[in-house]
Amino acid sequence: MKKSLWIAVAVAFLFAGCLGKKDETAEYNKPALHWYKKIAESVAKSNLDKADEYYLSLKSEHMRSPLLPMAIIMLAHGHMEAEEYLMANYYFDEYNKRFATSEGREYADFMKLKSAFLGIQDVNKDQKLMLDTVANAEKFVLRHPDSAYDPLVKTVLVRLHMSQYLLHENIAALYDRVGKDKGAKIYRAKNKQSPLNINDIDLPKKGILSKVFD
Repeated sequence: MKKSLWIAVAVAFLFAGCLGKKDETAEYNKPALHWYKKIAESVAKSNLDKADEYYLSLKSEHMRSPLLPMAIIMLAHGHMEAEEYLMANYYFDEYNKRFATSEGREYADFMKLKSAFLGIQDVNKDQKLMLDTVANAEKFVLRHPDSAYDPLVKTVLVRLHMSQYLLHENIAALYDRVGKDKGAKIYRAKNKQSPLNINDIDLPKKGILSKVFD
């Protein structure tokens, strides 16, 4: 009886393995529209890992497909909705490198900037991201001088400069409390290079970064 049971189990595993191989091969060499629909369905279900896999299949099997740019933008927005801002930025970069016209580049640059800005969750921990976002916002203003996004980008810049100013002042005050005057002077010197000063800043009830895109 035990022998028969083990034989049955072995046959079941073998059969399942064959089916698995058959299903796996069925997911190759599909039309571009097939992969595009799979990406759209997965994004709609918030299954972004699967959507990313389908994108790799679309990209590798149909690298010149006109569906690729639309799929990239869809994935970028899907990752933004999920607050996965690094992945969103990856797709906006991918779009810019492969497909962007001048108008498309302006949109992708703005969305990448927005994604980076929303990714700043803690001004103490995300200082590198803040600095990079300031640099990218300044590049955007120079690269797209008549952009419809200009007011929002400049608002982002002001909020980031305010956050940096207050962060430096808080660090300087901390050094003051522990008697490290040299450290306090370094951070106050940084604030002297800021385009803002303390009189320009109204301390918000909510976080400085929170309301730009609300």
